[in-house]
Amino acid sequence: MFSHLSKKTLTKAALFKDAPVYVQFYVTARCNLTCQQCNVIYANSDLRECTIDEINRIADNFAELGVAIVLLTGGEPFVRKDLPKIIQAFESRGVHVRMQTNGLASEEQIVAAIAAGGKDISISLDSLWPANQDQINGGFKDSWYQALKAISLFTKHLPKDDSFASLGCVLQRDNIGEIEDIIRFGTAIGWFTSLVPVHVTDNPHPRGFRTFDQNQKFRLDEYVFVDAAVERVRQMREEGFLLYDSDQYLDDIKRFVRGESTTWRSRNDGVCDSPNMYFAVLPNGEFAPCCDYRTDASILTYSPDFPRKYRDRVFRRGVFDITSECEGCMYGSYPEITISMRYLAAKLQRVRTFFAAPPKKNWPIDYDDIIGIAEQIRSEPRERTQLQPVRTTIPVSNG
Repeated sequence: MFSHLSKKTLTKAALFKDAPVYVQFYVTARCNLTCQQCNVIYANSDLRECTIDEINRIADNFAELGVAIVLLTGGEPFVRKDLPKIIQAFESRGVHVRMQTNGLASEEQIVAAIAAGGKDISISLDSLWPANQDQINGGFKDSWYQALKAISLFTKHLPKDDSFASLGCVLQRDNIGEIEDIIRFGTAIGWFTSLVPVHVTDNPHPRGFRTFDQNQKFRLDEYVFVDAAVERVRQMREEGFLLYDSDQYLDDIKRFVRGESTTWRSRNDGVCDSPNMYFAVLPNGEFAPCCDYRTDASILTYSPDFPRKYRDRVFRRGVFDITSECEGCMYGSYPEITISMRYLAAKLQRVRTFFAAPPKKNWPIDYDDIIGIAEQIRSEPRERTQLQPVRTTIPVSNG
């Protein structure tokens, strides 16, 4: 599945910790949902979108730098009619494409994306209960059914032997008791699951991907439920269920929810590996250290001199000034890449996941069968924690 360029970069990063393994490219701020745990559609709404010509130049620069993986995300990347051309721009240059979507895409769009080379897909799924998922998605009726329809279509059109599919699940107050169900569902259809704890901030401290809704924070007396969910997830992985996340990452979820310092940055003096191993690209093509922060200067990744700037010490010092002040995040791919490259146990787990023992895929799976699998898992007798709703006033900045 990975190109020669991607494998070369992964190997170099594992040895020297200075190769650009992963880039998150927010190809649009537009989205057809307003998920309660997400703020990115507002954070990037002031930016235009790159043209396909600019994206081709970004792809040229990424190939020169040796970028291994580019995540095409948004907003919702499938709202861009030229998404297949964007995928092709990177894949044709040996840069592996991963797509992140809410699943509200047509079969025609899915077929075109796969034909362009998009064989690595992550679909957001936070609940197996349709009404709960619709509520989490911002109150959009039938969005759960549309996501499961897209899952069925991907199992129909993705090649079995040369593809990777996963569910992205945000661990939050409204689904804390359903995490096991989601992992069981993913395993039943041959999809991995990856968890991200909900990220919350306040108006005086805006962050690109963090919700302002203080009601999403776990309370002190709820930490025990987070711990129980994380430990059950860990046990399920050992039992053979398809979970992407490493032990250290799972432990850091518990720390992050409590507001404690995480450990995944400890081997890099408490700072993340941006831009050495990962960074972000905003919809207009500007470099960003990650999805939460921007730089003061506009550094365009489609500029002919971006590879030179990327290697420049002054540029890296400017990024360090930002990242060194960051309290840390748990945005899935960023910590997992650092953990995979800096910690041997996680590195060996990744090798097993992607190269040694890929799961058997019972694909294609009809839509009705997908629904049936979800209904069966929902009906299984199992204790499912439900936290009481909390309603507090959301502070609003006057500035």
